[in-house]
Amino acid sequence: MESKMRGLDTSVRKLRHEIFKEVAKVAFDAEPEKVNDGIEAIPFKITPTDVPRFSDSVYRERAIAGDRVRMAMGMSLTPSDKPVHITAGMELSNISDKYYEPPLMQVLPSACDKCPDNVYEVSNQCRGCVAKACVAACPKDAISVVDGQTVIDQEKCIHCGKCKQACPYDAIAHKVRPCSAACGIKAIYTDELGRAKIDNDKCVGCGQCMVACPFAAIADKSQIFQLVRAIRKGDYVVAELAPSVAGQFGEGITPAIIKGALLDIGFKEVHEVASGADLGAATEAHAYVEEVVSGKLPFLLTSCCPAWAMLAKKQFPQMIGQVSQALTPMVATARRIKQKSPQARVVFIGPCAAKKLEASRRTVRSDVDFVITFEELAAIFAAKDVDFSKYHGERNIHEATGAGRGYAVAGGVAAAIEKCVQEYYPGVEVKIEHAEGLAECKKMLLLAKAGKKNGCLIEGMGCPGGCIAGAGTNVSVEKAALAVKKLVEGSSKPLPPKDLYEIDLP
Repeated sequence: MESKMRGLDTSVRKLRHEIFKEVAKVAFDAEPEKVNDGIEAIPFKITPTDVPRFSDSVYRERAIAGDRVRMAMGMSLTPSDKPVHITAGMELSNISDKYYEPPLMQVLPSACDKCPDNVYEVSNQCRGCVAKACVAACPKDAISVVDGQTVIDQEKCIHCGKCKQACPYDAIAHKVRPCSAACGIKAIYTDELGRAKIDNDKCVGCGQCMVACPFAAIADKSQIFQLVRAIRKGDYVVAELAPSVAGQFGEGITPAIIKGALLDIGFKEVHEVASGADLGAATEAHAYVEEVVSGKLPFLLTSCCPAWAMLAKKQFPQMIGQVSQALTPMVATARRIKQKSPQARVVFIGPCAAKKLEASRRTVRSDVDFVITFEELAAIFAAKDVDFSKYHGERNIHEATGAGRGYAVAGGVAAAIEKCVQEYYPGVEVKIEHAEGLAECKKMLLLAKAGKKNGCLIEGMGCPGGCIAGAGTNVSVEKAALAVKKLVEGSSKPLPPKDLYEIDLP
């Protein structure tokens, strides 16, 4: 389920941006002995007067800002039963080799509004009609008439929704907690105080709950501070840009312009993650023919989306052998960068919160040093007062084909692999299936488990719309899709060559 707030410049987005920007400013500007002071001051920069900006209380607002600062630093929330400074444990985070303290996603108790979840209530639209269809439809006699209006007894209600279906005036509201509705794998439950809680054994880090929460009560942990400190220290920091970057920083702000800005603020090189996607498309095209068409495997699951791959491995462990062994575009690009420049500190810049989980895995840690989202990069640019108009003479990046760049949208991965199969193995039929959003992904995996998708190449995308709908994006899915389409169509080459394995990163 896509958030209704997607693409809107809400106060939640503004708050997140301000927090990231202030953390980046401290990381860029503060001398080592002044870092703690700078971090402790951020809540007072967010709420500088006694008038709250986002909530009902200036004290609560600063507490929420403090929690969000810790998350932006990659640290866990402070305990609620004892006084602890925002910077407690800072010495463990003020290093460039830090990922974050698990878990990745957390509900901020100070911000959670204890939204009702799965509750049916009669609204003031009830007209007290003669039919009383809601009363007749209720199988548990949970609805009565009081002073001419119907009332639902929540103790008797079984949340079947039959009253809502029967009401001719749509006067019965179904209240669902936004974060729960956004989670396609039901990883959010209610704690003993009525607040949302994330089941980390189920969570795959897609971040759609965070996007959906209207109270800014869910946050993911960040490496923005550690990345900036590495740049300030003079490390050889290399960026790899996901293809979904198209359109994320405004109309006309091309990957070439973003490259110029990145180089200006201290990055040493900038590369396209789509070059790794090209390698993945070629690899999975060969794997599909050699493993599935030959009958060795019943089907093949694409590997590029970490939320999808993690869902398959967590809830369908018997399918691990059907998940493609191809490196994800992020990892493939990072490895090729480090082959060329072993001293490089590689930063994946993309739309995806789940990539932070992937990068922290033991097998990936040596390849990808930092993961930040487009949202976090926008805050870094703001902290450095970047003026994009300065970079219109920059040379474009020409490392990838249209196929790899198309990975950014739902269906793009399967389409790229299908075209590669048709090019490399003329006459071979490709059976394509794709699912987007974790709920649909789970249904697809259930069908595959039941033998209903044999012979198929199955693409899964954890976010509805694909990578362009990731939790760390800056623009609407529609705008992003148009920008990626333009990027793909402007590619000088449509497909990667069959022998891509032998090609090095330019």
